[in-house]
Amino acid sequence: MAEVVVPAGSVVAALILIALVIRYRAGLAGGVAIDRRSRLVRGLAAISIDQWRAIDAETARDPGEAGTTSVSVLAIVVTVAASLAMQEYFGSPEVFARLVPLGGGSNWELLGFVWWSGWRVAGYVVVPVLVLRCLPGQRLADYHISLRNFGKHLWIYAVLFALVAPAVLIASTSESFRQLYPFYRMANRSYADFATWELLYAAQFLALEFFFRGFILQGLRRALGANAIFVMLIPYCMIHFGKPFAETIGAIGAGLVLGTLAMRTRSIWGGVVIHVGVAISMDLLALRGCPPFGGAPCH
Repeated sequence: MAEVVVPAGSVVAALILIALVIRYRAGLAGGVAIDRRSRLVRGLAAISIDQWRAIDAETARDPGEAGTTSVSVLAIVVTVAASLAMQEYFGSPEVFARLVPLGGGSNWELLGFVWWSGWRVAGYVVVPVLVLRCLPGQRLADYHISLRNFGKHLWIYAVLFALVAPAVLIASTSESFRQLYPFYRMANRSYADFATWELLYAAQFLALEFFFRGFILQGLRRALGANAIFVMLIPYCMIHFGKPFAETIGAIGAGLVLGTLAMRTRSIWGGVVIHVGVAISMDLLALRGCPPFGGAPCH
């Protein structure tokens, strides 16, 4: 996401709003008077400590596991480090440009993004799945990929998207936004180009959510409980290095929120919806500053 659309304040404000509504309605339903001075404190606790305690309570662990070496944790952590390293050194469009000389056809730039998206899917999904299949007692179905009860929690993500949307609209009026998005500058060459690019873009977001909010969180859950969220924040923040400072800092807040929601709902799909929805919205808004379809490339 762009630095202007991932402000941690907007995300936190959304969850505070949700928590306050839930607590207020619960208080009314139970006939309990709510002290106005403590509502904010209760709301903050409801979206943080209460949720992390609930995650710990839901996590089935053998007391004897505490403080012992875990082969599963070792495999998860090494896989995360190796996967991120491979993508950093081999998975960028710049690497593709070195391997395939410029002028390799009219789709040369699009193929660079195929390379980029393919490496994300391979590193974030294929490699972790292969590792899980080698680990005893691990089931892929447990790694937050189920759609069960997804619809029940969709309203939370709809509220988050609604709060982010104004920032996207405001950002889309700036020249720097139009110079950056869409990443694939020939997205306006044809509707087929635009659709192909968005599918590649969505595929890497889905892969990213599985890796950070599924593979890492569930893989570390038995050993760390809700603390797995805080561990996940480190590599999630680091993949934003090289981007604007505000975006990198915003990733910490976004990762904390999406990680907590993923562990509580046992689903990555809300994060996928948010990422893909914002990304497509940004590209559609950016196209307003591009020549019409079939015209000169964007920026």
